[in-house]
Amino acid sequence: MNRRPFDPRLLRRVPAARRDLAVLAVLGGLTALLVVAQATALATLLATALDGRLHRPALAGFVLAVAARALVSWAQGTVAARAAATVKATLRADLLRAVGRHGPTWVAGQRAGQLATLTGRGLDALDPYFTGYLPQLVLSVTVPLAVLARIVLADWSSALIIALTIPLIPVFGALLGWQAQAATERQWRRLSLLGGHFLDMVAGLPTLRAFGRARAQVDVVRRMADGHRQATMKTLRIAFLSALVLELVATLSVALVAVPVGIRLLSGGITLSTALLVLLLTPEAYLPLRAAGSRFHASMEGLTALDEALTLSATPAAAAPAGTPQPAPDGHGEIRFEGVTVEYERTTALRDVTLTIRPGERVAVIGPSGAGKSTLLNLLLGFVTPTAGRVTVDGVDLAGVDLDAWRRQLAWVPQRAHLFAGSLADNIRLGASDAPDPALARAVRDAALDEVVAALPDGLATVLGERGHGLSSGQRQRVALARAFLRDAPLVLLDEPTARLDTASEAIVLAATRRLVAGRTALLVAHRPALLEDADRILRVEDGRVTELTPAPAGKGS
Repeated sequence: MNRRPFDPRLLRRVPAARRDLAVLAVLGGLTALLVVAQATALATLLATALDGRLHRPALAGFVLAVAARALVSWAQGTVAARAAATVKATLRADLLRAVGRHGPTWVAGQRAGQLATLTGRGLDALDPYFTGYLPQLVLSVTVPLAVLARIVLADWSSALIIALTIPLIPVFGALLGWQAQAATERQWRRLSLLGGHFLDMVAGLPTLRAFGRARAQVDVVRRMADGHRQATMKTLRIAFLSALVLELVATLSVALVAVPVGIRLLSGGITLSTALLVLLLTPEAYLPLRAAGSRFHASMEGLTALDEALTLSATPAAAAPAGTPQPAPDGHGEIRFEGVTVEYERTTALRDVTLTIRPGERVAVIGPSGAGKSTLLNLLLGFVTPTAGRVTVDGVDLAGVDLDAWRRQLAWVPQRAHLFAGSLADNIRLGASDAPDPALARAVRDAALDEVVAALPDGLATVLGERGHGLSSGQRQRVALARAFLRDAPLVLLDEPTARLDTASEAIVLAATRRLVAGRTALLVAHRPALLEDADRILRVEDGRVTELTPAPAGKGS
């Protein structure tokens, strides 16, 4: 885990933030000069006031310095907020690109909750880092240097004491920061687990309610939330202790300067104006470091999220061959799996699979859940790359082709088609955004979706809720089939399209599926016997191994 107050990867990954950070540095230097100018003018003003005179130039300089500091402080807040917004938007886009680069298998399981928490609450926690800690970090460098330079010219012995005591604040801050960092990491891990579990629970709420397990899961979430609360309180205790220690060190350091200055002033060893200047500037030397230390704890969650976002978004996808990707093969070609093995972190999905799918064949795949059926489809979709062996189409290895171009040769109907919040027409056009209206109408008719469209208040313009809220499971599956019809691809992949449907819906979807695969190469993952009737071949996948149950009839599928 990165423990540095500033991660240099940020500048490389978010070039747009460089200008804002450079402006923050310039404003920090300007603030340091204004601090010295304000203290100098105030010291002169007070010294002359004690003599019964009003030093008008000093008064004007003091007022101008205060006004300029207020203006610079406002500019710092504005620039820091803009930098925070730029970084958050860029990192969210990078995380989304990482999801697209790795595919859905990378996001599956606990990582889905981790990414949801990270892109939401996690990156929002960067606001205190950019608007609070980072400007103070700049000031903790510029202001002490400017103050020391000015005090050296006025009273070198006081400057020596300040130079010796200033390092105590970052030293104590680092000692406490290590403890706070570990506590924050534990807090973030608990939050990620809580977010992932809550996301899974919400997605499976209908199933939980159907089996009477919703209340038990509420208790689980309550225990996880209580664990996160305890971790948060431990982090806050360390933060409060840190603030106390930093304040104590800074106060004692100021006293080490103030007491000798007072004694020397009484004995006539230093002038009043110089003593006032030293006493006014000394607290300013420690203030930015104290503020940076206290704000560092408030920004720790954001720093942890930043490190995780930079790491996840930079995670390389499966290694691809060097050089320019090859042109995608035609989806009408022969598909070959040659000694393909696919291994995940804790299991082997496929073991030394060798098979051939000829153009125009309809191949059904059966087997128990988790046997590796969906992995066969994911290999063709490019979501998974073989650990060993290769997948070729017309002799071209898919590992070296332009996957976006290859996927345009495919039509995919998953078990649970995801419908987005938008119009029904936009959802159907997902894979063919430029399809004309007549083609859209034809796809709706072929998918047996026309009766559903006629019953909707605005027809194809009807706006659906997220995940297709407003449609039944069978209707959502017909929308997925309409997408495939509109795509008009030569290769069709279907992952149990009739799963979880009632008898009436299954019959409608099955009839549409038969129309879809007619004249196309098709790979169908199936549990229902009805899907096997029109298959040319049936493959069984069990324990990662593929066996042929029915040989292809002579001349069929060629």
